Amino acid sequence: MKVVRLVSFNMVTKIYLAGGMNTFDWQSKVISDVNATNLLFYNPREHNLDKSAEYTVWDMFYVKKCDIVFAYMQKENPSGIGLTLEVGFAKALDKTIILVDERSANDTVFANKFEIVRQSASIVFDNLDEAIDFLSKFKNGLFYK
Repeated sequence: MKVVRLVSFNMVTKIYLAGGMNTFDWQSKVISDVNATNLLFYNPREHNLDKSAEYTVWDMFYVKKCDIVFAYMQKENPSGIGLTLEVGFAKALDKTIILVDERSANDTVFANKFEIVRQSASIVFDNLDEAIDFLSKFKNGLFYK
């Protein structure tokens, strides 16, 4: 097994979960499927804020604190505006960005506009399960191939 050092040893890798808040609780799926004790998830679904000024402050605070932004653009997401803001801010902060883009393959108009977000990501996946598998390789600040 090849090990690539990304951050320091014996630390918790912090992950911000960016994406839609529809009825499918994809955030819980990511957390349970990765099932790693050395990962700390910042999950906006849990902040219980409903005023945009408040949840935007919360979101930007935790994007700043995280090591990785895991961004999920579901094909059902009507706009992706919040995700776009979070990915752009993460890119400006030089964060690792794992993007799942399910919508672009089915919507060429959206794909043309969303390409800037795809180009900002560190890596892009077409489905959630592949991205979760990739994320599960981060352990103790290390990436295992």
